[in-house]
Amino acid sequence: MTFTVAVSGASGYAGGELLRLLADHPEFDVRTVTAHSNAGQPLTAVQPHLRSYTHLTLKETSAETLAGHDVVFLALPHGASGAIAAELAADTLVIDCGADHRLEDAGDWAAFYGGDFHGAWEYGVPELPRLSGTQRTRLARTRRIAAPGCNASTVSISLAPGIRAGVIEDADLVSVLAVGPSGAGRALKAHLLGSEILGSANPYAVGGTHRHIPEIQQALRWAGAASPTISFTPVIVPMSRGILATSTARVVPGTDAATVRAAWEDAYAGEPFVQVLPEGQFPRTADVLGANTALIGLAVDEAAGRVVVVTAVDNLVKGTAGAAIQSANIALSLAEATGLPVNGVAP
Repeated sequence: MTFTVAVSGASGYAGGELLRLLADHPEFDVRTVTAHSNAGQPLTAVQPHLRSYTHLTLKETSAETLAGHDVVFLALPHGASGAIAAELAADTLVIDCGADHRLEDAGDWAAFYGGDFHGAWEYGVPELPRLSGTQRTRLARTRRIAAPGCNASTVSISLAPGIRAGVIEDADLVSVLAVGPSGAGRALKAHLLGSEILGSANPYAVGGTHRHIPEIQQALRWAGAASPTISFTPVIVPMSRGILATSTARVVPGTDAATVRAAWEDAYAGEPFVQVLPEGQFPRTADVLGANTALIGLAVDEAAGRVVVVTAVDNLVKGTAGAAIQSANIALSLAEATGLPVNGVAP
């Protein structure tokens, strides 16, 4: 069966990556692409690398334009998708790549985003460990999915196995991320100009202000954390895409290194897209470029009594578009890996 697809925000980075992946999906037929200021232009005028879509023209983003499709991907700015989604038919599979439906707590939304609160949808990180099973079971046959924040999902899959297994403490969690500027979207921002980031590393949202913090805490509570506290610091580095997250946590006293490692290996055993590397190996962002793969390396710092987890993802694929399509596959009872690359691009 072929499913008809509409992609909103198709002129942006997330929308473009959705379209790149959907082009090779055998069960999805992209019929409609929408934008805001670029409406009326050929898609390839703003996404010239997407040569298989030369027949598509960007339309205005509205519920009317998106209606009538089997699947709708919303790749819109935060705060822009909630109202449109509310007008779409209940039997349409809608995947929101923005933040509007990620958080369960209205207070968290008010504190970190503001504006209207639209409520939480099922979270689109299938492999995420929960106290019982994984997030995957909650995605089956749902018709509303919230794709994750790229930083948030990277940190969550880094730490959730240790929380669930009870081998790390949920207080004093620390994550520092090297991130590519594509995660901030395609809109022109002075601090993201090439002349500003080339040859430099720039921290942002320092001191507990980043919007992904409550999303991480929410995911860790699902894994069993009672009251997780995390110091989260992202740093923009001069690579167009990618996240390298280094997360540390206190090991529960009396837990040996082999037991710590086993928690992560057991959590992700058999997962095609989240892989734990052999002991002593650590990933690079280059290893996951263009792939829907998260690679994890970990070590126990015996002197500090902490586990160190290093995770690499492509923020536009596993961090956003790939996670959205993977979740859509599950919701539609398709093979989960359909249309998604596990291999990266090198050099």
